[in-house]
Amino acid sequence: MHAYLSGFALGLSLIVAIGAQNAFVLKQGLKGEHIFWVMLVCALSDTLLIAIGVSGFHVLVARAPWLTPISRYAGAAFLLGYGARSLLAALRSATVLAPTGGSSGGSLGKALVTVLAFTFLNPHVYLDTVVLIGSVSTQYPGRAAAFGTGAACASFVFFFALGYGARLLRPVFARPFTWKVLDGLIGLTMWTLAFKLLLEG
Repeated sequence: MHAYLSGFALGLSLIVAIGAQNAFVLKQGLKGEHIFWVMLVCALSDTLLIAIGVSGFHVLVARAPWLTPISRYAGAAFLLGYGARSLLAALRSATVLAPTGGSSGGSLGKALVTVLAFTFLNPHVYLDTVVLIGSVSTQYPGRAAAFGTGAACASFVFFFALGYGARLLRPVFARPFTWKVLDGLIGLTMWTLAFKLLLEG
């Protein structure tokens, strides 16, 4: 239980930071579009990466220097494009979204492709899940699986709380101006993260 709780605490501390993936989940939750599948894919993706790290592959990933720059530039390009789209949406009053409580916008396939891109084109996700969690799990010999399970459960708890909890904010986002502000903040967040990735190079 100690290993499980330690993994849960570490996983939660790594995932709560504001990022592109979390912003996308929040917006899907506000719109009520395909939110269950988006949250499930996010949590399962983290679980897969955590399992890879805990199983010992964190050593191999740490020794693959080519992985970081590829992920960095691909992720930065994706974030710049998505950020530009969000900023344009903030400027166009005719395209402001209104939460309806049901799927009415983009397709499920498009939503899943987008969230997978946010997840796997982010180089930090490999450092956090595979390398960091995988490395810390070695401090729990014989209990690494319990540690990894705790970290994976943290992802499930966080994403489902964020996605379903977003509906509580729907009355606030019933006003077009609030959606403009959200789109603007998401766009700026994406661009900030993109430039941060580029500067790390």
